[in-house]
Amino acid sequence: MPIGGSAISLNSLLDLQWHLLVIVGVLPVGLVWLADKYVRVDFLYARQKPRWKARVNLIGNLVFAVPYFVLILPEAWDFTARAWTSDEASRNGGLNDLWIIKAILPLGLALLLLSIVVELVRLMRKAR
Repeated sequence: MPIGGSAISLNSLLDLQWHLLVIVGVLPVGLVWLADKYVRVDFLYARQKPRWKARVNLIGNLVFAVPYFVLILPEAWDFTARAWTSDEASRNGGLNDLWIIKAILPLGLALLLLSIVVELVRLMRKAR
């Protein structure tokens, strides 16, 4: 059985708990970004005009977010590919195909990058 291993045990349930936490924590991050509900220090930002805020967000995304994804996405893909090629499984009798969970990382990051690209287009329109 690929998800539960050879039998359901306390260890496999603990593994499942962590795997579900990864899914819940990584996949919706792009939606949080698009909704503009992420943590930010607003003490100076909050009193500014929307056009100024759009410019600050645009510069921040271009300077910090885009280079981050240029560096992290290839590594996340390699992380998943290594698990796939080595047929990695849980050491605790949990998930037999650990690449399934490890694939959530590049998928979640790709969805976040897509959200940031959509946000960049939005910000370019607002900043003009």
